[in-house]
Order: sequence, then structure tokens, then C-alpha cells
Amino acid sequence: MNNKAMFKLSYGLFVLTGFVNGKHNGCIINTAAQVTSSPNRISIAVNKANLTHDIVKETGKFNISIISEEASFKLFERFGFQTGRDVDKFEGMVGFAKADNGIYYVTKGTNAYISAKVESTVDLDTHTLFIAEVTDMEVLSDVPSATYSYYQENIKPKPQAKPVSPEEKGKTVWRCTVCGYEYEGDPIPEDFICPLCKHPASDFEKVVK
Repeated sequence: MNNKAMFKLSYGLFVLTGFVNGKHNGCIINTAAQVTSSPNRISIAVNKANLTHDIVKETGKFNISIISEEASFKLFERFGFQTGRDVDKFEGMVGFAKADNGIYYVTKGTNAYISAKVESTVDLDTHTLFIAEVTDMEVLSDVPSATYSYYQENIKPKPQAKPVSPEEKGKTVWRCTVCGYEYEGDPIPEDFICPLCKHPASDFEKVVK
């Protein structure tokens, strides 16, 4: 079985944001879709390891900011490669506003935002699927939405070749195609999760130094 077949699915990229107990937080997700048009409902799948997951589950409210092709890698670093348990992800940030539901949404590097209220949830082991009613939405720009493939080819920095020491030559590692983290050993466990960006083992590629 070739796990890379999953890469052929079309993914968008989004900043999911929530607010609870005076704290705003957000994370990058790649699964958001409209499931019914009347009433207007969307679904999102969120990793349980993310603080934003817990905020959405507790409050039942969230915003989705749709990332556009104008987004810089700094947006992904801010919301994808650090945890809100350790940092305030909005501190020092330029390019966000507060929606009518009291939750921040991102205005720079995005083309629209959607506010929603959770109606039901489905437990998916590592993730929770939230089904939510759309309560508000606005278009912010006409720039096309960034797909996962566009991110890989045009936004994500290309990895720089690192000098290989004699001790490392011939060593097998598995490199995360999202953030570059390297797992040493072969094979990589099927249930391995990247400690930096939280992506699964299927997003790692085998590299022989």
C-alpha cells in the first residue's frame, strides 16, 4: 500500500481560532468543508493534541480563516509550529481582527473568514470532527485559496542541504515533509506523530544520508 496516494486528495489550509477564559488561540488545519448549504453547515477535523481543539470543544464556537496564496511562511510558523500552551500566538502579530462572536480571525494572508457554532461532534480517535452551523462570514480578498500542494511548492522554504559527518553517512532517517523534523531509525512507526508540526508518519519521507 502506498500511503502517498493520500497526497492526491485536494486540501485547503486554514487558521482555526477560538477564545476561552480571556485567551485567544489558533492552529493550522487542512480539513474544513461545507457539508450542507441549507442550513449552512461546515465540518472541521482537529487534532486532539492542539490546545485550540480543547477550546472549541469547551466553548462550541470558532472561526476559520481561509489561507490565500499571499500567505507567508511566517503565518505557518506562528500557528503551526508552536503551541499556545507555551506562547501567545497573537502577541506582536499584525493582521487580525475580532469577529462578532468575540473570536479573532486572520486578515493578512487570507481571503475570507467563517464564524461557526458547533452542533455535534464525532470522536475520530486522534481527532474530533466538529459539525457546525455557520453564523457569519465575509470575503476579505479575491486572491485564490492556498492548497496544500501550493504551500509545498511555493510557500514552504526548500530544505537546505546540511553537511553530513562521517558518522552520519549512510544513516537512514525519516524527514517530515511539512517542517523538516528528522526521525532516526527504520522503519518509522505507523502511529508516529511529528513532535513539531503534529503531522503523521505518512507525511515523512525516507532519506539516506
